[in-house]
Amino acid sequence: MIRVGVVRGGVSGEYQVSLNTGGNVLSHLRSDTLNSTYTPIDILLDKKGVFYIRGLPVTMDRIAHSVDVVFNALHGDFGEDGKIQQLFDQWHIPYTGSGAFPSALGYNKALAKEQFIKLGIKTPRFKLYKSYDKETDGLPEVYAPRLAKEIWSTYAPPWVVKRVSSGSSVGVYICKEFQELVSALEECAKDPSPLLVEEMISGKEATVAVIDNFRKKKVYTLPPIEIRVHKDKKFFDYDAKYHGGSEEICPGNFTYEEKRELERLAGHIHTGFNLSHYSRSDFIIHPKRGIYALEVNTLPGLTDASLTPKALASVGATMPQFIHHILTLALTQKGR
Repeated sequence: MIRVGVVRGGVSGEYQVSLNTGGNVLSHLRSDTLNSTYTPIDILLDKKGVFYIRGLPVTMDRIAHSVDVVFNALHGDFGEDGKIQQLFDQWHIPYTGSGAFPSALGYNKALAKEQFIKLGIKTPRFKLYKSYDKETDGLPEVYAPRLAKEIWSTYAPPWVVKRVSSGSSVGVYICKEFQELVSALEECAKDPSPLLVEEMISGKEATVAVIDNFRKKKVYTLPPIEIRVHKDKKFFDYDAKYHGGSEEICPGNFTYEEKRELERLAGHIHTGFNLSHYSRSDFIIHPKRGIYALEVNTLPGLTDASLTPKALASVGATMPQFIHHILTLALTQKGR
């Protein structure tokens, strides 16, 4: 029996999503389909950064001796940013997902956009701003209007304001007016993270997941999903993703040319970032300017409401099949 440590929870704002992703993976590992091959071990990482097994705190050496492989179900900081990957590497623990450096590259939105450009992939114009510092920037109510004026002079509205490092659309704001921009910057000042401000591209939203060495293809592309956000939502935010504020259509309503190009770009991003096992890339299709890459997700969510499981179902693949495949890749370190 292969001992699989499912690490979930974490220190980021995506704690609950990670719990749900890990819970879904654990449920499938315990199913009749997989329980004769794997012994699942639920490993909780709490918000303070302490690991637990069966309710008791454990150290990394205990984890290393308790598992044969880790299914990394963390999201956000210390999950997707390369830090826990470094920890696993130090302890020689095989794990699912990309390695430390590719994870860090994909998680930092500014570095990811620079990589898109290097790969010849269009991405919305952007500018990076340093994190808020009270000593040098003054009070938030002074800092926010001053920075808003600078942004106003750089790009015409609407603006997309986001933290450089976050997932699940946490800390993302769509600002159509100057005061909305000021309010967003005041909120961002509460979190010591650099800011990314980019132009807003309007069009059809799409996301495409890929899997390594699946169905006899080195990089297998799942059908592009079209995302239609409900009218009461400005964009595909956290609530739209996990609380029914959107409609995800798979396969999406794309032209043949759009579908082929989305698939090509998702595969190009996966290999160009040197990602491993699986990933999911987000795009916007402008009716005249074409396809723009927005972000890459190196550990896409695997909850019942997540997009990757829906794409798998659309090609007749089950979650147990996917989990078994990813764990097999991790155990052989194939693709990393």
